[in-house]
Order: sequence, then structure tokens, then C-alpha cells
Amino acid sequence: MSGCRKRCKREILKFAQYLLRLLTGSLQTDSVEDELEMATVRHRPEALELLEAQSKFTKKELQILYRGFKNECPSGVVNEDTFKEIYSQFFPQGDSTTYAHFLFNAFDTDHNGAVSFEDFINGLSILLRGTVQEKLNWAFNLYDINKDGYITKEEMLDIMKAIYDMMGKCTYPVLKEDAPRQHVETFFQKMDKNKDGVVTIDEFIESCQKDENIMRSMQLFENVI
Repeated sequence: MSGCRKRCKREILKFAQYLLRLLTGSLQTDSVEDELEMATVRHRPEALELLEAQSKFTKKELQILYRGFKNECPSGVVNEDTFKEIYSQFFPQGDSTTYAHFLFNAFDTDHNGAVSFEDFINGLSILLRGTVQEKLNWAFNLYDINKDGYITKEEMLDIMKAIYDMMGKCTYPVLKEDAPRQHVETFFQKMDKNKDGVVTIDEFIESCQKDENIMRSMQLFENVI
């Protein structure tokens, strides 16, 4: 592995660790500005002006995120193999390969096989600072594996199985083999309002916003971003 790739991987892993801490609550939102202020900024391309307008990050935050994600590696993109490798380090007790694949596809909005800095910022902007509606839209896109505008029971089951596989056998209490399917059967029955076998974006958002159990379970999704 070249020195550039090693540095790039190290910087991305460092940022992923920071992101996971923020999403799981071990890093308080109030401390974000302090940590960003402490970093040294060396470079800011003009393109960040556009990202600032498109995202919910400040100019200084984008400068720092750019340095951590892209400045150390001129290619400025993360491929799926690197994405999977990062997740495997967070969840060594399980198999995160499939979930990392689904998550990579959610970030890779133009489906070119690579997540650029712009792709990553657009996703993070929603996940970290978006409204509930925006976050649920993003979650719907994750579950809608074939991107046809609907979530089928099979798609939801694929995502849930991937999450359970990633969490591994070391969970407490120990999960039963059919736990993902039971989980999906309960959710899907609540979400598929007109019983047509698919869940639309409107059904998904309405169900999540009205059902506290679903919203709590959505935390499982958020905690493995």
C-alpha cells in the first residue's frame, strides 16, 4: 500500500471514529465547534464555497473535514473495499461486510463506485444536522436497496439481517436466529398501511414519526452509521 493510501486510510478512519462517537452520544454536539477550532487549517479550495451553500457545515468545518478526508490523498475518493475495511475495525465481533455495502451505496448517490468528499459531506450534513424529515428520507433511501421508490419486506429483511450480522453473537441478551425476521414482520405490518406489499416514502415517514417503538429502533440504524 502506498504512503498516500496509508495516510488517506488513517485520516478517514480517524474521522469515522469521530463520527461514530458523535452519533452514539459519546461526543457531545457542543464540543464539535471546540474540536474543530483546535485543528490547524492549511488549505481551502474554492469548491468549498459551493459545499457551504449546499450543506449545513460552516466554512471552517468544511476546511477541516476536507483536510482529513481529501488533503492527504489526491484521489479524494473512498472505494467500497476501504469502506468495508473501516467498518470491520468498528465491529470486529461480527461481519459488517453486507451492511457496509448497503451504507456505501447510500452515500454513493451517483452510483459510480466511489464516495467523493462531496458525497460524504452531503450525507453527513443530513445525518448530523438534518431535520427529522431529512434523516428519515435518507434512511428510506438506505432501505430502498434497488432504488425503485418502495421498500419491500425482503429489502427491509436484508438490511436488518446485515445489521444483526454486524453486531455479532456477542450482544446481550443473545439474539435468536429469527430475530431479524420477527423485527421486520412487526415493522412492516405497521408501515404498510394499505397492505399492498410495499412501503412508500410517505408510509415510512408517517409510521416512524407516529410510533415511538419504531423511532427507538431507528436508533439502531443511527448508531451504526
